[in-house]
Amino acid sequence: MEKKQLFGKCPYVTSQKVLTGKWSIYLLYLLKDGPIRFNELQRRMPEDMTHTTLSRQLKSLEEDGLIIRRVYSEIPPKVEYALSEIGRKFERVLDELEVWGNEYIAYMNKQLA
Repeated sequence: MEKKQLFGKCPYVTSQKVLTGKWSIYLLYLLKDGPIRFNELQRRMPEDMTHTTLSRQLKSLEEDGLIIRRVYSEIPPKVEYALSEIGRKFERVLDELEVWGNEYIAYMNKQLA
């Protein structure tokens, strides 16, 4: 039996494939308040991240249409990242993830007490 191709048909499979990067959701969270330059994104990451890793993750989000990369013709070069129109629609999901995440943290703290 042939496996079903659910990408682009099932909302859960599609979402999971688009958000597979380790830092995808956190990067979308960082960008929800407006455009941010590459180095600032790198500084705001909770763990040390190489230039290459962050670049690869941003490129993936850009290819999936969730973010926009804007290059300014300046010296030194200036590059900003911002949420695209479809990326901004993810803000509602981020808000719900924050609620659930805080509830889960409270649950974990009760388990440890």
